[in-house]
Amino acid sequence: MAVPKRKTSKSRRDKRRASAQVLKKATVIECPQCHEPKLPHRVCGSCGYYKNKEVVTVE
Repeated sequence: MAVPKRKTSKSRRDKRRASAQVLKKATVIECPQCHEPKLPHRVCGSCGYYKNKEVVTVE
């Protein structure tokens, strides 16, 4: 079994972990009804439509 020759420094350890903690950019699509940007699989905040049906009445 492999045994490390020296202690891994905190800096080296944290640099390796940093790649897994990167924030991903949010996906934004265009609403087919009002053409405003919205998150996928969610009701549009400006028109209240989801899958071409009015789900929420927006004032």
